[in-house]
Amino acid sequence: MTSQALSKDLLYLYRRLLRACETYPSKNRARIYQSIREDFRENVNMDPDSPEGIKQIHIAYKGLGQLQQFNSRNNPNFSVTLEQNPFPKPDGYKDRRTESANRMLEKHDDS
Repeated sequence: MTSQALSKDLLYLYRRLLRACETYPSKNRARIYQSIREDFRENVNMDPDSPEGIKQIHIAYKGLGQLQQFNSRNNPNFSVTLEQNPFPKPDGYKDRRTESANRMLEKHDDS
């Protein structure tokens, strides 16, 4: 790959990271955005074919994947489901409220 094509790809990666960061649901979004900008500026003269350059590009792609997990355009079926009763009572558990609720339900069922 030519260096001009590689620099275009890295610029595209940089822009994708910044766009993905804009929709990332976190109170640290601004700090993450700034960190991306600083990292790219620090490594602007790094040879992308060097082992360190390849490592940095790999880290950037991994970070992009993590940021995009929360992007609704990439995952339209993203949802969170909660259990109906996340803290069930143990068998045989009784207290006044449970007994009172059970009596009310029994009266309702009888009518």
